[in-house]
Amino acid sequence: MLSKWVRNILQATVYEAAIQTPLDIAPKLSARFNNDIRLKREDLQPVFSFKLRGAYNRISQLSAAQKASGVICASAGNHAQGVAFSAAKLGLTNVIVMPTTTPEIKVQAVKALGGNVDLYGDSFDESNRYAIERAKNEGLTFVPPYDDELVIAGQGTIALELTQQWRDMDYVFVAVGGGGLIAGIAAFLGEVAPHVKVIAVEPEGAACLKAALAANERVKLSQVSLFVDGVAVAQIGELPFNVVKLQKSDGSGTLIEPDVVTCSNDEVCAAIKDVFEENRSIVEPAGALAIAGMKKYLSAYQITDKNCVGIVCGANMNFDRLRYIAERTEIGEKKEAIFAVTIPERTGAFLEFCRALKGRNITEFNYRARSNSAPESLQPASIFVGIALKEGDKERQLIANLLAAADYKAYDLTEDDIAKTHIRHLIGGHANVADEQLFKIAFPERPGALLNFLEKLGQDFNITLFHYRNHGAADGRVLVGLQASKTNSRALQDTLQEIGYECTPITDNMGYQLFLQ
Repeated sequence: MLSKWVRNILQATVYEAAIQTPLDIAPKLSARFNNDIRLKREDLQPVFSFKLRGAYNRISQLSAAQKASGVICASAGNHAQGVAFSAAKLGLTNVIVMPTTTPEIKVQAVKALGGNVDLYGDSFDESNRYAIERAKNEGLTFVPPYDDELVIAGQGTIALELTQQWRDMDYVFVAVGGGGLIAGIAAFLGEVAPHVKVIAVEPEGAACLKAALAANERVKLSQVSLFVDGVAVAQIGELPFNVVKLQKSDGSGTLIEPDVVTCSNDEVCAAIKDVFEENRSIVEPAGALAIAGMKKYLSAYQITDKNCVGIVCGANMNFDRLRYIAERTEIGEKKEAIFAVTIPERTGAFLEFCRALKGRNITEFNYRARSNSAPESLQPASIFVGIALKEGDKERQLIANLLAAADYKAYDLTEDDIAKTHIRHLIGGHANVADEQLFKIAFPERPGALLNFLEKLGQDFNITLFHYRNHGAADGRVLVGLQASKTNSRALQDTLQEIGYECTPITDNMGYQLFLQ
């Protein structure tokens, strides 16, 4: 059985359209995890994804009559681009069915590659059924994204290249959606290099292979998370699932390791940053998924001194997602914890809180004073604070214990997706604070900058608003509200100047007046 797959892979015609992608050394990841780590750069394909291999192999091997009739597929992502590019390369009529909800940037990308786009249906399932029906009615050949022998063989040429580029591999980590990629890679390595362990990686919210292996049959997930959209598949393909359960040629086990790694969105975001730091390439979430899984697997099993490959499978990133990704990388890397902490609503409470952290670096600080109509003693303040970590989850617990010992009521929100995505941006509102002045201050991005500011500000001026987020620039952008009456306004100005941070009064800012004053 395996020899058939190897033969199909060796006979694949992918290189008329695809390229043999490099296997790049990843020195930063290698040093951090004490393994030799290399990245298989499928993001460098002409359509920025491995999908071109399978699509072209399938289409190029159609009969003359099938080619004359044309091809059709349903996809809102990389498969669509692979089919469009392949059909244009061979001069074939093509129809690319995409859901009506597909972002315009993806529609235009397919059209630019020669695809004739037909927008139909509100979901992929509707589009897929429509494409299959059109294929039957119009004599077109339907090109499936993963459930096809020639598509799988095309993806398997990646494994062929790997054996030529690095004979001493120990592990290969592969992102899984419908399963075509891992089926092709595992089938080839299971016959030619059975010593190599193939590790499947899925998003936590779309782990259809993990569910299928647990049930020993294909399972359709009731709900699928869409962040890692390139692998957001509810059910593993039938043929790929049958392939990955086959035995290796040496009888040492099934083609893939039984432990499927699942990764959170934050872990995927951190892996996107890792790939960028290695080669200055920005890959899509699915493209970084295998790297996220590799990091998690190597850490969990404390693996060192091994040769590891991560398949960087795509780079069709929507630019507008970068803000979210950048926001989540530090948490995904376990370099930041998020807490909600209740502190007394009185002058000097911020300073006391910062001192209680024993010198730890604060990466984010959000606070807005409440209405001052009630006595201070009845109004505890809630702050949203990010704290840099050096020891991951272990240090998170240490911080929680530290705050509890200092009699602070603290809630760890590091795993709270709503807090990280929404709540942090909604802290504020009108406070009816008398004599409030607003300032824009540039903090130097170094540990202790906030504590230094609070120490020098002293307890003569009440802080009524504070928003700070570390953005990786040389200076931190901070918004601060301070109470200062006519009698002590001059003293406040002098104090801010003595602190030495660049400070600009912006009390007349229209946004502040409309939403915060």
